Amino acid sequence: MIDIQLIRKEPDAVRSAIDKLGAEAPIDRILQLDQDRRELLQQVESLRQERNQTSEQIGRMPEGPERQELIERMRGVNLKIGELEGRLKGIEAELETALYQVPNLPHESVPVGADESENPVLRQEREPKEFGFRPLPHWELGPRLGILDFERGVKLSGSRFYVLKGAGARLQRALISWMLDLHVSQHGYTEIYPPALVKEQCMWGAGQLPKFAENIYRDAEEDLWLIGTAEIPLTNLHRDEVLEFDQLPLSYAAYTPCFRREKFSAGRDVRGIKRGHQFDKVEMYKFTAPEDSYAALERIVEDASDVCRALEIPFRVVQMVTGDLGFTAAKKYDLELWAPGSQEWLEVSSVSNCEAFQARRTNIRFRRTPKAKPEFVHTLNGSGLALPRTLIAVLENYQQPDGSVLVPAVLRPWMGGIERIEAAP
Repeated sequence: MIDIQLIRKEPDAVRSAIDKLGAEAPIDRILQLDQDRRELLQQVESLRQERNQTSEQIGRMPEGPERQELIERMRGVNLKIGELEGRLKGIEAELETALYQVPNLPHESVPVGADESENPVLRQEREPKEFGFRPLPHWELGPRLGILDFERGVKLSGSRFYVLKGAGARLQRALISWMLDLHVSQHGYTEIYPPALVKEQCMWGAGQLPKFAENIYRDAEEDLWLIGTAEIPLTNLHRDEVLEFDQLPLSYAAYTPCFRREKFSAGRDVRGIKRGHQFDKVEMYKFTAPEDSYAALERIVEDASDVCRALEIPFRVVQMVTGDLGFTAAKKYDLELWAPGSQEWLEVSSVSNCEAFQARRTNIRFRRTPKAKPEFVHTLNGSGLALPRTLIAVLENYQQPDGSVLVPAVLRPWMGGIERIEAAP
């Protein structure tokens, strides 16, 4: 969440920033609740002070009518304090709920724009190759090779599910293992294997609730929620902790299965495996000091770019305009791989600096010196990369005229030396 002091001191600036996002937030209600809370708190503190002073006075008085009168008066004061504390608790709960509905504010360097159609392409590396034949989309290529089975996926779980078989399943596993090893050995991340089910408070902490409640699978009986990204458990890994300055930055990489209901994408991308309810992803995550977070953002973009470069697939880096930032990011980039069969750029990584937005929700702070006042860390996340879109790009870019698919050289050690995926005879 954003700092309430900012809303208190610069409400018009906050409203303007939210307008640039194309979002809505109950700023007026927050200001009123904040004022009510402070007034009530002042009354409570005044009555507590009166109670303390009078209690000391009673303790020094001899038994008698005057002392009994003060005791009776304090009973009334105690009742009043209890009443005000009840009202205060209710207002504080309502204020917290309202603050949770306020999106992060865009960094000053983010271009103003209405939606994704205005996102500028910052750079592109490699040009799409010329095929001497019509490159097939993966939804044709995969079944012909016998590595992708849509019918059995639907039979098992319904629409937007599929089964990877044989070399297809192995290729996906190879991508995951290779990407993790790259981030750990060359980019300096520590590998984490977190739970895929988390408590509700983790969803609030990562900024998934309340906005994305309808897109999340959950077990209501156990109060456990299936994650849509490893960002969620990684955000909460240090919840309610005070880190030391020399621990920062903390850099984590995690593979997890991910689950999303895709309720808001009905009718979109119905062919193939681009958009499913279950998918795999390797995630990069950083906790940094505030002054280092924007350099760290560019570093994560480079780390994700290294994956695309090593696969030797054309990719581009796109910056999100204000209207496409989402709920938690102050600044965000997307990396997109070219898919020649599908004839589109596929988003395989979103890299975000959330500044202190998630840290305030999870109470993650650090001290610059042992006696310094704790400050909120900045949190950053980025896919490194997401499946199955990376798998789609590999299959479609490495397909051959005979219908086979070459395995990218960088992946062959993780594929047991297999160089080509061919249909079974």
